Amino acid sequence: MATETPPPAKPQAHLPSPEEFVEVQQSAEFGELRRANRSFAFPLTLAFITWYLLYVLLSCYAGGFMGTKVAGNINVALVLGVAQFLTTFLIAWWYARHAAAKLDPRAEAIKSRMEGGA
Repeated sequence: MATETPPPAKPQAHLPSPEEFVEVQQSAEFGELRRANRSFAFPLTLAFITWYLLYVLLSCYAGGFMGTKVAGNINVALVLGVAQFLTTFLIAWWYARHAAAKLDPRAEAIKSRMEGGA
């Protein structure tokens, strides 16, 4: 008959105090991390919202153009609609690459320092 034994205890990470969080938030390194994120995310978000609104406005006010046949029963509206989905996946992939290359290493360095690993 097997007995229930608890799993081995993991070493407890250092939990930063609120003052340490404020100190890190005000640091130049954290400011650079935020700038790197914002300089990528904000322009891309603005461009995608503009692209999406253009599609909506064309659908509302340019029915003749959107109904133009491209090939067979495929019209401009369908092509642009599918392009919306493709653009969404492209942006997600591009952001994941950006985050892995530029954001994650900086964030991990800050985190490990705050937890006492560095």
